[in-house]
Amino acid sequence: MKRFPPGSIGIVQGSRVLFSDFADGGVMWTGDGDRESRHIVRFKEPFRMAPAVHVGISMWDTDHRTNARADLTAENISETGFHLVFRTWGDTRVARIRADWMAIGQVPDEDDWEID
Repeated sequence: MKRFPPGSIGIVQGSRVLFSDFADGGVMWTGDGDRESRHIVRFKEPFRMAPAVHVGISMWDTDHRTNARADLTAENISETGFHLVFRTWGDTRVARIRADWMAIGQVPDEDDWEID
């Protein structure tokens, strides 16, 4: 369990189309084997420490003739952002995918002060 000390808690969320490989013959649609799509998400305002990040698939379009295999994760989470990573493998053909995310964590408070 991630515990936050007393203070301000911030929540930020977003949505991103990771790729649309059907339109341009990209590797997620035409390739096979291990494939990855990685995107950097930057928070508009930093958190005090690395937040908890939840990711989910909000839209996907796959070929019905192959198995639908998907792994969506948040990696390299820091106070300022994270990597949103989609992976597939085998003969899966993914035309496009959209991922939603939410970050929850402690944010700096106007009453905070630091001693140099």
